[in-house]
Amino acid sequence: LAFVSFAGHFQLFRSKGLMWLVYLSRYLTRNQNLRLTVIIIEVFSIVTLSCIHIINCSSSTNDLLSRIPKSECQSFSYFYQCLMVAMIGCSVFIHVSFIIKALLLLTATVLYNFTIFHFYGDLLCSDNDHSTASGDIFMDICTEGAMYLLLTLFTVVMLDREVEYTSRLDFLWKDTFRVEREEVETMESLNRVLLVNVLPEHVAEHFIQPSSRHELYHKYYETVAIMFASVPNYQEFYCETDITKEGLECLRLLNEIIADFDELLLKPKYSFVEKIKTIGSTYMAAAGLNNTTPTDSQEGKESACRQNLSILADFALAMAARLEQINKHSFNNFKLRMGINAGPVVAGVIGASKPQFDIWGNTVNVSSRMDSTGIMGKLQITEDMANILIDLGYDCKCRGIIPVKGKGELMTYTVPLYTNS
Repeated sequence: LAFVSFAGHFQLFRSKGLMWLVYLSRYLTRNQNLRLTVIIIEVFSIVTLSCIHIINCSSSTNDLLSRIPKSECQSFSYFYQCLMVAMIGCSVFIHVSFIIKALLLLTATVLYNFTIFHFYGDLLCSDNDHSTASGDIFMDICTEGAMYLLLTLFTVVMLDREVEYTSRLDFLWKDTFRVEREEVETMESLNRVLLVNVLPEHVAEHFIQPSSRHELYHKYYETVAIMFASVPNYQEFYCETDITKEGLECLRLLNEIIADFDELLLKPKYSFVEKIKTIGSTYMAAAGLNNTTPTDSQEGKESACRQNLSILADFALAMAARLEQINKHSFNNFKLRMGINAGPVVAGVIGASKPQFDIWGNTVNVSSRMDSTGIMGKLQITEDMANILIDLGYDCKCRGIIPVKGKGELMTYTVPLYTNS
C-alpha cells in the first residue's frame, strides 16, 4: 500500500510499463474515500500482525507455561505491548483526522481485548494465584492490560489532537500569509503603476528600490529638447454659464485635448518624449530624459541634440494635426502656439507625499519664452535651433529680432504648424 501511495513521487516509475503505478498513486492522492479505505486497511493490518502471537500461544497454554518458563507466551504483558507499539506506529505515521484515528484505534483496542479474553480469559481473569505470583494483588492481569491499553489510547489520541491542532494552525498561518503576500504584491504592482503614471519610468524605478526611496533624485542632462505648447484661444472659449454647466463642459473638452496629446506618447516613434506637466492649457514635454546612449564626445552630444530636437519637432506637428481633428468634431478653431529649445537641464523630483518631477535651467526658460512670445499656429525657435531644423529639412522662416524677458533681444525663427499658416 505504501509502495502504491508513493509511486507517483519517484521518477523511476515513469517508464511506459510502470505508468499505471503513477496514475494509481495520483488517483489515491486525490480520492478522499479511497484514501480513507487504505488507511483503515493499514491500521487493521498492523493490529492483526500484533495478534499473531496470541493465536500462536493459544494452544495448551497451561502446559506451555509449566514447561517453558522463559517463553514469550509466559509474559502476557508482551501481548499488550505489541498493541501499544502498533498504536504508536499508527499515530505517528498515518496522517488523518484525529477523530477518525481515535475511532479506529478504539475499535482495534476493543477487538484486541476481546481476542485476549477469548483465548486467555479463564487463565488471566480468574487465576488469582497467577496474579499474586506476578505481584499484582489489586487486579488481575487482563484488567491491568486493559487499563494500560486505554491509557495508551488516551495518550495517543491527545498527542494526535495536539499535532492536528498545530498542523491546522500552521496551515491557517500559511494561508493567511499567502493571502497577505498576494495583497502586498497587488499593492506593490498598483503603486508601481501609479508611480509610473506620476513620474517617468526611469525615475519611478529609482524610487521603487528600497535603498533609494528617501534620497533626493536629481540628474544633469546636457542635450535635452524642451517644448511648451499652449492653446491661447482656449481662454476666450472658457466660460462659466448654465450652458457649459459652470465651466464643466469647457474643462471636459480641454481634458480631451490633453488626453489626445498623451495618446501620441504611446507611439514607439515618440518613446524618447516625456510629458513633464500641464499648466492650464499649456502642455510641457521634453525629449532625451530617458535616453541612455552615452554622449561623452562633442560629436555624440551634437548628434543627440539633433535627434532630440527632431523628435520633439515631429511631435509638435503631430500635436497640431491631432488638434485639427478635435476641432472638426467639436466645431471649434483652437490653434497651438509653441516654443522649443535644446540644451543642458537639471531634472529632479520635489516633494515627499506628493512627488513632482520637473526640469530646471536656462534652456527651460528660453523654451517658455519662445512660447509666450510666439505666434498662434507656429512653432518659434532660436537661431541655433533653426540651423539644426533647417539641416533636418524643416521649413524655418526668420521672424526677426524680438525682445525676450530676461534674455534681451533674440533672433527667432518660426516653423508653420498648419498647411494654411
